[in-house]
Amino acid sequence: MSGPTQRTIESNGIRLNIAEQGNGPPVILCHGFPESWYSWRHQLTALAAAGFHAVAPDMRGYGKSDRPEAIDQYTIFHLIGDLVGLLDALEAPTAVIVGHDWGAQIAWQSARLRPDRFRAVASLSVPLRPRGPARPTSVMPQTADAQFYQLYFQEPGVAEAEMERDPRVTVLRMLYGAAGEGAAAFRDAAARGGITRTPGMVPRGGGMLQGSTTTTLPAWLTDADIDFYAGEFKRTGFRGPLNYYRNVDRNWELMAAFADVTVKVPALFVAGDHDMVMAAPPGMDQHLANLRQFVTTLRDVRILSGCGHWTQQERPSEVSAAIIDFIRGLPD
Repeated sequence: MSGPTQRTIESNGIRLNIAEQGNGPPVILCHGFPESWYSWRHQLTALAAAGFHAVAPDMRGYGKSDRPEAIDQYTIFHLIGDLVGLLDALEAPTAVIVGHDWGAQIAWQSARLRPDRFRAVASLSVPLRPRGPARPTSVMPQTADAQFYQLYFQEPGVAEAEMERDPRVTVLRMLYGAAGEGAAAFRDAAARGGITRTPGMVPRGGGMLQGSTTTTLPAWLTDADIDFYAGEFKRTGFRGPLNYYRNVDRNWELMAAFADVTVKVPALFVAGDHDMVMAAPPGMDQHLANLRQFVTTLRDVRILSGCGHWTQQERPSEVSAAIIDFIRGLPD
């Protein structure tokens, strides 16, 4: 089977680059931060072989897709609109939507707000969370010496300066640090007293990338993979991807009218037991209990042993099989 091909489509007033492979019912794959369509390279082939039309866009602000300058062009409504426009460009009435990390949040909200276009949702790593009573940034942890990484991302230009200094180092440290191998190394170092900082916290004044200095790649990642990601971010910078985080409070405002809307389409959730998202308070058991409360259509939960945050790349065969089994079990 030949590999994925790429093309540009018009959607929601911008141009989106999509990688696609196969023929059949469409499956939309939404990547997270700091990734690209390439994070779905294994699933594109597996889904195509299983008889589906797998489509992975470079999300708005990434890769070869357009990168609007204005921060307010990255709201959840823009991101959902891009995907609805993608279905229109494909002439597809409906599709299954799959997302990881930021893409998972977008997939959940797409399924909540447009169940007429997204007939099922599979989410990796990030469970659906209800709208809280306060602005998200107002409850993010911070101390006199450090702040939560999403607070560090809020000031335009600050995180960009650090991350764009050497995109290859940035990508390597982020991918390794949040992987199952990186999480295990962090716990071991913390147990020996070699690390005192709290995961997810950034020192005041920067230094998000301090800590891991590994040059050894985990088995699931190659030098060619790192080179691909680094090349993309060297060309595009990180402003577009960081603008997603700069809209978390704005999204909270915009979603007020939909706070009681539930997911009404079949759902799948897959996560690693070493994932930093699932390890964060209140803990995995409570995350899953809450997920079942807010997603009553949840069909299955798969927890992958030893897997970190980069679910579909760390465990490509298991994730692909879970997605294919889930889709094949959907009603016609």
